[in-house]
Amino acid sequence: MAGVTLKLLHGADRGKIYEDLEPPFTVGREEGNDIQLNDERVSRCHFKVQRDNDRLVLTDLDSTNGTKVNGVECQLKILRHGDLIAVGRSLMLVGSESQIAARLAAMGTENPTISREMSSSESSIAIEISQEPKSPIPAEVIQLHEVPSIPDDLSPGQKAQLCEILDYLQSRLHRLIESARTEENNQEVVLKLSAWQRMLDTQSRLAAMTRQIADPDWPNE
Repeated sequence: MAGVTLKLLHGADRGKIYEDLEPPFTVGREEGNDIQLNDERVSRCHFKVQRDNDRLVLTDLDSTNGTKVNGVECQLKILRHGDLIAVGRSLMLVGSESQIAARLAAMGTENPTISREMSSSESSIAIEISQEPKSPIPAEVIQLHEVPSIPDDLSPGQKAQLCEILDYLQSRLHRLIESARTEENNQEVVLKLSAWQRMLDTQSRLAAMTRQIADPDWPNE
């Protein structure tokens, strides 16, 4: 299985490329990490990447300022080629050009974030960043959104639990859709305040569930 490639797009270490990294490996500000970042906003040992069968899994190591993947803060995240990892002022791209191209080909689409350099090669992939952004995530970045796969080798009990979670979400979404009012003239969808609050409550519950999965000891620490 090919090693992991990380390219530094922003930050003090911009331009550095780490190829053929073999998980597990750690990224942080302190010596002893496999990748040491010169960034005061990065924790001494910020996050680690490990393999789980054929998947790459990122785990935030209780960093002070958190870890974002594709602009979303996460504790635990499956990494894919083309993903962007933001820590402190540093921004990293996961994957080599060929790996990202293969992912796009598998999706049957070209992502606006990634452009083909026709002058060099049709298979060449490059990130277009015209200027230093104020945020670690460039404004022009449009993320890849793929439907997540169902975990393999679930026990019957785990399958039942997963179905309960999906049924809960479907029920909440169904009620939300039913309560919405479409205003075609304004091309808007209007929700009642009570429906909006139910959606926010669902978002809060999902955030708590995600945190509990990533950190089973929370909030009992």
